[in-house]
Amino acid sequence: MKKIIHTDKAPKAVGPYSQAVVAGNLVFTAGQVPIDPATGKLVQGGIKEQARQVLENLKSVLKAADTDFSKVVKSTVFLDDLKNFVPFNEIYGEYFPKDQPARSTFQVAGLPLGAKIEIEMVALVE
Repeated sequence: MKKIIHTDKAPKAVGPYSQAVVAGNLVFTAGQVPIDPATGKLVQGGIKEQARQVLENLKSVLKAADTDFSKVVKSTVFLDDLKNFVPFNEIYGEYFPKDQPARSTFQVAGLPLGAKIEIEMVALVE
């Protein structure tokens, strides 16, 4: 079974991809950057503000797939600069206070729209 997930509470896909796809009992999200879905623009501020927007976007996508952060098994984080790792972790920890998922974090050469962060997730759907 494959089910396409879409919500207006997260930024629209800007290319030929879906916000998320459910396959079996897993949901795979597309990478989310810190776009405010209300304005369609990158949020202003530093890594903390951008991380919070990305996580709120992912929260909305996961909710549309009938799951939530407690069911996330893996996240992949892309940062424009690993110097942002510690402040990013502060915000990430607010969303995953216990039973944290596995995670990989990479510094990348660039992200869409000049974002400082992008995150994708895999979660269980029960």
